[in-house]
Amino acid sequence: MSLDRASPIPLWAQLAEILRSRLGQGEFSDRFPTEEELVNQYSVSRHTVRESIRRLQEQGLLQRRQGKGTFVVHPRFEQPLQGFYSLAFMLADQGIVEHSDVRALEVRPCGAAGRALDISQGDGCVYIERLRYAGDEPIALDRSWLPEEVAFVLLHADLTAGSLYDHLAIECGIVIDGGTEKIWPVNPDRQDTSLLQLPEGEAAFFVERIARCDSRAVELRNSTVRGDRYQFVVEWPSIPLPRAQVAT
Repeated sequence: MSLDRASPIPLWAQLAEILRSRLGQGEFSDRFPTEEELVNQYSVSRHTVRESIRRLQEQGLLQRRQGKGTFVVHPRFEQPLQGFYSLAFMLADQGIVEHSDVRALEVRPCGAAGRALDISQGDGCVYIERLRYAGDEPIALDRSWLPEEVAFVLLHADLTAGSLYDHLAIECGIVIDGGTEKIWPVNPDRQDTSLLQLPEGEAAFFVERIARCDSRAVELRNSTVRGDRYQFVVEWPSIPLPRAQVAT
């Protein structure tokens, strides 16, 4: 794409549209060009470059950091909270390839997780730790505990893609039909921050989930989710407003 210098559209607006298109194609995933590079590439003034970048900043596509340069702002993934949801399903709906690095898949004593699962702390649990990816980007770190008697078949399952609940249903005959969640902000420890490639100073969401089948707790899951790339969305149903009181 090139600039049309005979067009009545200002050069800064044309350049902004070109850069917006290139951003949409993922050209600047590694880094965004410097002002000087754009000046030389498009043979325009520095003022034109700065105005086009300013407009893209206003649209939330770029961020300028004093003394560090200009950076691409990646949009957050939106997760509706109306009932049951799945990270794998949400990403698939958006056309994003999801996969997991399975960091642990083993039987270990349930420990404190036993209380949430209503079993003894000394009973065996299938412990699953997965680093979840959206494309090539880590987005969440999941740690799950499931009673061994329920989920031992998963020890031989391929959990590198898709929903854990699909595996539970297909391979264990366990269909998740209810559950509860608590969500709060955290500053992850150094290890989790590194695994998630979380920018310095960014917080994360901590999600504690208990999933149930026929009212029985079958999974305790603790998820640390990148706060800079993820947001939860709740839509309220229509609520009739109270009628105004009429003075008599």
